[in-house]
Amino acid sequence: MPSNPTDPAAFDSATGEKLIIETPEQTSIEFPLAGIGSRFLAILIDSLIQGCSIFVLALILAGLSLGFSFGGIGRSSNASVWVVAILILAYFVLMYGYFILFEAIWNGQTPGKRLTHIRVIKDSGQPITVVDSVARNLLRIVDQLPAVYGAGVLCAWISPQSKRIGDYVAGTVVIHEKQFETGSVQWNTSAPQAAHLYGASRLTAQEFALIEAYLGRRNSLEPFVRYDMAAGIVRRIAPKLTIPPERPSDDNLLEELVNERRSTAGYR
Repeated sequence: MPSNPTDPAAFDSATGEKLIIETPEQTSIEFPLAGIGSRFLAILIDSLIQGCSIFVLALILAGLSLGFSFGGIGRSSNASVWVVAILILAYFVLMYGYFILFEAIWNGQTPGKRLTHIRVIKDSGQPITVVDSVARNLLRIVDQLPAVYGAGVLCAWISPQSKRIGDYVAGTVVIHEKQFETGSVQWNTSAPQAAHLYGASRLTAQEFALIEAYLGRRNSLEPFVRYDMAAGIVRRIAPKLTIPPERPSDDNLLEELVNERRSTAGYR
């Protein structure tokens, strides 16, 4: 059950390779957890981007150092010290600030995570905050020990949710992001009776309250949360309905159920 009724979603449990969250609307959302393989591929892509960035920066600083030396501006040794100092600072910023920045502005994704369709979210199903990103990524220093993310891989291997040490500290998990068909879906409350009757009258008042609660707040949800929440509600009520093989999306189906009830049962 939700630990905080004011949260959009609250952490319930993780079973197998899925994170299961029970929402205040009393429906469950399942997130497929990302395993070591997909996370390794994402970190490999990010590491290549970081490595190329550091290499380009090193070339630029080396060129400036040579220019200062041949131009007689300062001593060559002083220029070399500055180059090394700037490279060390740049390495730290790129190694850790890179993840913090992208996860903060891309809602839990880096370029590597985006390409592999995985995302960092909180245990509660909510988007991560800047504080969460800072906490989980500064712990990379520990996860990387003794080398090549040894501690992090071991921790993820034995964790039921494939969490590394940084995830435990920040209270986050990494999930596979389901593809969501984007579009401007509007709920037309004055729509005429649907061509197909799904049997909306067989649903209880509580089930319709659940549907309307979802429709009223769906535009404030993240796309992948909205997709899973709609699918969870449809799975819950589907046994009572007459659904044709060629049916609308879960989101549109819930709209049509409300419109059907309004037009056929004097729903108020």
